[in-house]
Amino acid sequence: MKRIVFHLDPISPFVHLAFMRLPEVLAGTHHEVQIRPVLFGAMLKALANKGPAEIEPKRQWTFRHVAWLAAQHGIVMQTPAVHPFNPLPLLRLLLAAGANRRHTELVLRHVWEGGADATDPDRLAALRDALAPARDPDGDDVKAELRANTQAALAAGAFGVPSFELDGRLFWGLDALPMLRDALAGGAWFDGPAWADAGATRPGTVRPA
Repeated sequence: MKRIVFHLDPISPFVHLAFMRLPEVLAGTHHEVQIRPVLFGAMLKALANKGPAEIEPKRQWTFRHVAWLAAQHGIVMQTPAVHPFNPLPLLRLLLAAGANRRHTELVLRHVWEGGADATDPDRLAALRDALAPARDPDGDDVKAELRANTQAALAAGAFGVPSFELDGRLFWGLDALPMLRDALAGGAWFDGPAWADAGATRPGTVRPA
């Protein structure tokens, strides 16, 4: 049985969509999914990049696109009242509770259903009660685990979320799920040099800083 490492941060609407779609897309394959919460903001900082919500025209398009995608796939989804928000309390709570599928779904529904503020103290307290974490979300061990997860994702080549790691390859985004399934099912394209050739570095013009 092959293992898929699912790098996620609940701040991303595409994480919610990919999480909800994953069981259907991968139905009939033999696999296990290991969920690893990461801090998307720290990934952006490490790569000197901006998130979609930090570029206003891109933010508008992103949320229109994800609303359409949710409707197309029959996924309940509403943008939270505040976005972007600080996901650290949610990430640490998920790690402290154990990042299994049930706990992750509770966190994602907390953020992406109902349109409320994901960081409202009363709502966070209710979510903590529902998750019943075995560890202290504010403990040094949980904070260290989140940092380690984020660094491991970067080392694996991740530059955004959702990212899926399989057999040393990295698949990014909701629209990569069919490609991930093909790789998991032993698709012929992955047996030859196509993966390496397509991603090979090529000379090109460098945009001035």
